[in-house]
Amino acid sequence: QVQLVESGGGSVQAGGSLRLSCAASGGYTYYCMSWVRQAPGKEREGVAAISRNGIPTYADSVKGRFTISKDNAKNTLYLQMNSLKPEDTAMYYCTTGPFLNRGAYCNGNVIRGQGTQVTVSE
Repeated sequence: QVQLVESGGGSVQAGGSLRLSCAASGGYTYYCMSWVRQAPGKEREGVAAISRNGIPTYADSVKGRFTISKDNAKNTLYLQMNSLKPEDTAMYYCTTGPFLNRGAYCNGNVIRGQGTQVTVSE
C-alpha cells in the first residue's frame, strides 16, 4: 500500500506563502490526489484535488490563492499557498483515492498521510 508523507508546514504571518509537499512511496497512487485540512473543533474539509490527468479542483475558499500540482516523475504532490489568512490555520493532509469529489477531495478507499501543521497569524 502506498505511503504518503507531508512536509512544508510552518508558521507564517497573514499574507505570506507556504509550499506543502507530499511524497508517495511503496505503491501506486489512485486516480485522485488531494489536500484536505482540519482545524481544531471543525470538520475536515477538501482544499484542492487533482486527477491523474492533471485537472485540478479547488474549494471556493482557496480559489485564486492556492495551486495544486504534481510531479509524476518524483511521485510528489504539491500545494502552493499564497495570500494566507488566519482561517487557513489547520492540519493539512495529503490523500489519494479512486474517485474525485467536486468538493475538492478524494472519495472511496482513501489513503491519508500523517499531516503537516499550518499556522497563520494576524
